[in-house]
Amino acid sequence: MDPEELRQRFSLLTTAHLTDGCVRAGVQVRCAPAGTHSVVPSARVAGRVTPARHVGSVDVFLEAYETANPGDVLVVDNGGRLDESCVGDLAVLEAEAAGLSGVVIWGLHRDTADIKKIGLPVFSLGSIPTGPLSVSARPDGALESAVVGEWTVTREDLVFGDEDGVLFVPADRADEVLDRAEGIRDTERRQADRIRAGESLREQVRFADFLAERAKSPSLTFRQHLRAVGGAIEE
Repeated sequence: MDPEELRQRFSLLTTAHLTDGCVRAGVQVRCAPAGTHSVVPSARVAGRVTPARHVGSVDVFLEAYETANPGDVLVVDNGGRLDESCVGDLAVLEAEAAGLSGVVIWGLHRDTADIKKIGLPVFSLGSIPTGPLSVSARPDGALESAVVGEWTVTREDLVFGDEDGVLFVPADRADEVLDRAEGIRDTERRQADRIRAGESLREQVRFADFLAERAKSPSLTFRQHLRAVGGAIEE
């Protein structure tokens, strides 16, 4: 899937739709840690992961840009550190110039005002004024993978971000996940329209029937019931 098609399809979805799509497709849900939010209000990003492990110097980002493809997203592993920033305005401006579509940081950023002016989507755990105060030796594979929270991601992954947070999806499962997410979105929109028209969600999902059936079969779960009636609110 080319970068423009990916962005177009995601523009009509949310990361919540995609996580539900992962569940339906049997794909492991891999979210960045809670608190990973966009610096630019309401920004969205979708693209292939370009990983970079930060150890105190910006050169790893510049090297990553050399091999990135247009539309990629720089995913920075700074170990979730909260005592230093690892990305500032120049790194973001250079990412934009290199054709990247955004930056996701497992760590902090700085130069918030300038990053907002640049407008490129940047997701991080927050900001702090200080940059790195020391430089460590670069680990092997610093441009091959990045850790974000409990997940290791590579160039074989796609990354999606919006107001709910950041999600990683294997590139070879993206079509299936997107298809599932689009189906869930459409079902939920129909359900929302029916609520606005006066038909409660309880009526739509036949909740009274679920309660009656559960009284007979206590092991029955709501998700099992929803699958039978075509609801989408649990997955």
